[in-house]
Amino acid sequence: MGQKVRVLVVDDSALVRQLLSRGLAMDPDIEVVGSAGDPYEARDKIVQLKPDVLTLDVEMPRMDGVDFLRRLMPQYPIPVLMVSSLTQRGKQITLEALDAGAVDFIPKPTSDVARGLTGMLQELRTKVKLTAKANVSHWKNRPPARPDQVRSAPARALAESTDKVIAIGASTGGTEAIRKLIAQFPVTMPGVVIVQHMPAGFTKMFADRLNQLCPMEVKEAESGDRIMPGRVLIGPGGLHMQVVRSGGIYQVECKPGEPVSGHCPSVDVLMHSVARHVGSNAIGVMLTGMGSDGADGMLAMRQAGARNLAQDEASSVVFGMPKVAYERGGAERLLPLEQIAPAVIELLSKR
Repeated sequence: MGQKVRVLVVDDSALVRQLLSRGLAMDPDIEVVGSAGDPYEARDKIVQLKPDVLTLDVEMPRMDGVDFLRRLMPQYPIPVLMVSSLTQRGKQITLEALDAGAVDFIPKPTSDVARGLTGMLQELRTKVKLTAKANVSHWKNRPPARPDQVRSAPARALAESTDKVIAIGASTGGTEAIRKLIAQFPVTMPGVVIVQHMPAGFTKMFADRLNQLCPMEVKEAESGDRIMPGRVLIGPGGLHMQVVRSGGIYQVECKPGEPVSGHCPSVDVLMHSVARHVGSNAIGVMLTGMGSDGADGMLAMRQAGARNLAQDEASSVVFGMPKVAYERGGAERLLPLEQIAPAVIELLSKR
């Protein structure tokens, strides 16, 4: 891949720093340029070594990963991959870190550490190389949004209709994009279904956080949940979410299954089901993400009469999923993130 990806490893544990550094060094396309035991040391080494990617421990003494990111990103935007513990607090801080500018995260192994460590280091190498491609320039001189800022998003009234469904797909960079998008949706918005690539155990916490910040009700989806105005359903990690029609109402089914387009939950699975059961009453939105999951499903939606939008390159952390969705003809237009909610509302007013 040409130049090596230069990585700085930040963790308060010397053993973990050594393990991560060794694991990363096994990839010939990665160079570990240094390590740091706390954010203060990390700050100095970032300036000195100019790494391409930072791996950052979620929980550290003196200053946790979130506080560090909130100070770092407006001054020195750099792609950051969080290394997350699977404790309740670790999950909470991980989601806050994604809001504060982290590109992605990787969970530390919990059971069968020897086998889990091998898989984790393999995933770490892959994600470091993907993280290096992320665009985080929009964080320059811009502090992260606060809950009170999010709540102040303008709300526009819409005619309520149970016939409309808004389907959203996202991956890398999507937690922040989703938060900004649905914060602009008024409580009268038609029902929204979302697949964000995220492991089991994180999606409920993500939904609960959004529920505190947005006018609409947000919850992790369960089979049988009704899609209705004022409600956002987040596909649960590890399960595929599909939309089905039951008489005059739409519901979701959440079932285990093999990965589709490399993911479970898969945006393709969601959007193909929307194409089948909702058709021209749907609006699709593709947000930032790596790869092509959802491109085929979005095309099926458009062929069934749905109207679809995708996030543009400049506002995307990773312009993969929106780009492919647009190139294959599923998305009609590419828009900056801040223009997507008004565009969706305008489309709804014409339907």
